[in-house]
Amino acid sequence: MLSEFDLIKKYFSVKPLTHPQLALGIGDDCALINPQPGMQLAISSDMLVSGRHFFPDVDPRSLGHKSLAVNLSDLAAMGASPLGFTLAIALPEVNEAWLAPFSEGLLALARQFNCPLIGGDTTKGPLNICITILGELPSGLALKRTAAQVGDDIWISGALGDARLALAALKNEVRLDAEAFAKAAARLHTPTPRIALGLALRGLAHAALDISDGLTGDLGHILAASAVGAEIDVDSLPIGAVLASQKNALQRQFALTGGDDYELCFTASSTRRSQVLTAAQTANTPVTRIGRIVAPTGLRILDKNKKELSLALQSFDHFRTD
Repeated sequence: MLSEFDLIKKYFSVKPLTHPQLALGIGDDCALINPQPGMQLAISSDMLVSGRHFFPDVDPRSLGHKSLAVNLSDLAAMGASPLGFTLAIALPEVNEAWLAPFSEGLLALARQFNCPLIGGDTTKGPLNICITILGELPSGLALKRTAAQVGDDIWISGALGDARLALAALKNEVRLDAEAFAKAAARLHTPTPRIALGLALRGLAHAALDISDGLTGDLGHILAASAVGAEIDVDSLPIGAVLASQKNALQRQFALTGGDDYELCFTASSTRRSQVLTAAQTANTPVTRIGRIVAPTGLRILDKNKKELSLALQSFDHFRTD
């Protein structure tokens, strides 16, 4: 059986990526990074726990991809470019048939974004994956949750709800044919980090975050941090391609509260709409304007006739058991 250090060498240290600012990478007590003048570090951690964030039998290659994707998404939401990441993983056993595809999925995405693995830890225990990612951005250009302004437009990248639909199918809440499920499951298991869009929005967007726990809940963080309110046009929401075939009520529910989309929600001045669209085109990422920031606090959901809807909305909460 592989030892801890043999495991790291075989699956996580083979042909390690390099980065111009990485002075010392994986294999020592600490990694060393040379920060550039005028730049700030952006640091984020995410933990994925078996049975809470993913099913125990999930495809390990997809799990490797998602483990890093959710952290890259945090960098995108701040407008930061990746520098590197650490991986701390607890494993019930050394299962090489699982480790090989997991590391392949993880490191393939790392190569795509030139984000090297620079350290971490392994131990025995219930399957638990924790990644800490480091990025950088010019000082003063971070897309913070505290910066939304009254009159701002609210925008969403990509489309919403297909990831939640796939989860519903896995939990036998809805039925999907094989083709539809495969398309929705790709959104759940292999989300696309919107790094290029985050970079394009620096100096243009005011506030931003990524949608991990559902639009209404996550947008609520911006509203609370910025002490503002919002009006959302529910009929303008970009509905996922698979979810679009479902009933209208389910479309609204999953688009508004479904988690795991990892799209960006951001605000920008209404006078800069053409610039936002140009930035999105540059990043090759579709965006949709879904509402506006208003002075009265709270979130109002409106239909196309400006009628306020009374919906029972509850986004994901890690400590809720229902």
